[in-house]
Amino acid sequence: MLSMLLSGNINISGVIIYILSALAVIFLTQPVHEFAHAWTAVKLGDPTPRYQGRLSVNPFAHIDYFGAACILLLGFGWAKPVQVNMNNFRNPKRDMAITAAAGPLSNLIAALVMLVITNLLNLVLLNTSLSWAVYVTVFFYYIADINVSLAVFNLIPIPPLDGSRLLFAVLPNRQYYKLMRYERYIFYGLLVLIWFGVLDIPLNFLTNAVMSFLSFLAGLPFRFLG
Repeated sequence: MLSMLLSGNINISGVIIYILSALAVIFLTQPVHEFAHAWTAVKLGDPTPRYQGRLSVNPFAHIDYFGAACILLLGFGWAKPVQVNMNNFRNPKRDMAITAAAGPLSNLIAALVMLVITNLLNLVLLNTSLSWAVYVTVFFYYIADINVSLAVFNLIPIPPLDGSRLLFAVLPNRQYYKLMRYERYIFYGLLVLIWFGVLDIPLNFLTNAVMSFLSFLAGLPFRFLG
């Protein structure tokens, strides 16, 4: 939304639809993202998320208000991280990576579902004159796009993002723990780079590439119905 406002070409309808889509992500799909982390960790042997009340899709169990504001303004952000005690895992490195991957995977699945709904709406509403039809379609498309942006953002291998937990699976323990000592400063530096648009090109490239692939998959069932 910030890019819409800064461009000077403000489309009120588009801004409203984007805000509604972002709110749907914050209160519906982001809780699923965190629940996916919690559920996976519990299934792999760590009860910590259950004890902390994170094995839930209640958005207020997971919401981080600053991260939510970033989703509204920038299209990507975060919820409250699920705490995991990897000492409870049978294979700490492998199971930590699986737990970390569960969140972004849930975003990609949500995006795919939203794109299927978008295609279905396009098919059903193709020959109608309903003025609101295009807005509903754009609403679901925006939800898909934000979910892909969140998946790409969370897979950046910088702590405390999910990508750093995947990095843990391949880095020697000593180097990983040394990196984690600067977790807060690294993350603040990442936010500065994002705010000033330094990472716009690679993030947009990856987001567009993933969206194109998911759009292709979502369109396959409809190729024989058009």
